[in-house]
Amino acid sequence: MDDVLAFSSAASTLSDLDARRTQARSEVARREPAIVVEGADYFFGEGEARKQALHGIDLTIGRGELIIMTGPSGSGKTTLLTVIGCLRAAQAGSVRLLGQELVGADEATLVAMRRRLGFIFQAHNLHKSLTAIRNVRMGLEVHGPEALAEWRRHCAHMLGILGLEDRLDYLPQNLSGGQKQRVAIARALVGNPEVVFADEPTAALDKESGRVVIDLLRRLADERGTTTLLVTHDNRILDSADRIVHLEDGRLVAAP
Repeated sequence: MDDVLAFSSAASTLSDLDARRTQARSEVARREPAIVVEGADYFFGEGEARKQALHGIDLTIGRGELIIMTGPSGSGKTTLLTVIGCLRAAQAGSVRLLGQELVGADEATLVAMRRRLGFIFQAHNLHKSLTAIRNVRMGLEVHGPEALAEWRRHCAHMLGILGLEDRLDYLPQNLSGGQKQRVAIARALVGNPEVVFADEPTAALDKESGRVVIDLLRRLADERGTTTLLVTHDNRILDSADRIVHLEDGRLVAAP
């Protein structure tokens, strides 16, 4: 209970990391959509084993929107998330992220784009040999020496927002499942990403902790213009979305 209270109270402030970059985002860029997908298809396999996973996806997400994507298991939600998030090569149609066309983009372009993004996955993927705060530090390493200059202060602040101010130097093996997930969320957000891709971010969290996480993403959208595309089966957080999109059998359809 004390952990939940600390989590909630600390969430009243946001990390000031990279504030200059946030302020420098032009008003023109804010008016342009963060994500524009038009007629996107995606296939797995080759030859007779080739299977289409996404069919003619059309989706536009504005800057600062928090979009929740729902749908049954196997419907293509994670595939779409990872294609837009530069973790899979976009194959057909058009996929534009922050003004960059991803279809046909080379690996160097995809790597550069990933530096502008934050990723939260159901599997926390923490390094077992690193403490909580050093796991979060990894979210800053791609941003160069300036971001690392005061890394401990920034990382500690983000962990404090998520109620882990007393777990900074704990190894993952000494953290609960929910605490590990919150470390992973801190790692994704500490670098002030322009777009956050979240795949079941509240699945390992209790109701109170899940609500604070989604409220933090909501406030990042409202206060910083951060765009979030979030996949979930958690009906408790649907009320925080600007829009809900529904995917079935690789196609965007009207929500049930």
